[in-house]
Amino acid sequence: MIPAMPAVAVRSHRRRGSSWRGPAGGSVVALRWGRFAVMGGVAVLILLAGVWGSWGVAQHVMLTKGREQGTVVVARCGGGWCAGRYAPVSAGSTARARVVIEDSVAVRVGGRYAVVLKPGSDEAVRSGPAGVLLAWVPLGGALLLASVVVAGGLGRVRAGWVLAGSGVALLTAAFVTI
Repeated sequence: MIPAMPAVAVRSHRRRGSSWRGPAGGSVVALRWGRFAVMGGVAVLILLAGVWGSWGVAQHVMLTKGREQGTVVVARCGGGWCAGRYAPVSAGSTARARVVIEDSVAVRVGGRYAVVLKPGSDEAVRSGPAGVLLAWVPLGGALLLASVVVAGGLGRVRAGWVLAGSGVALLTAAFVTI
């Protein structure tokens, strides 16, 4: 014959509704939140650096009201800069015998490019769709770098893929418009 169980239930050592976190329960949660805060801060810092790096040129290209606009025909390149004759398009802009534009894959000797002049200087930056996309290339690189931090450091894989896709789309569009 099997002995009967006592009528009184044995009390559990755990409280109702709480989850067991192990011997170092609070520190595990603190480390998880700390990692989330640090990696989130790194990702935000990378994105802010990309915007900061892009805005130096992008402000001239995107906010063209009141700026001198025209075209430049590149005559020669050397030392990271190309130079050429500037022909004005906007009202109030004057023709110049020489303006400089940054030497990049987007500028070739003999090419004619739509440009905006930086205020108070003879430095030109590309304008139009190609200029806007080229100005935001540093942000495209920052999006790619931040995607690795978000997916790996934060464990947010979908958000990482969205950031990576945005960066690839921006860089591809800039490459195609050159």
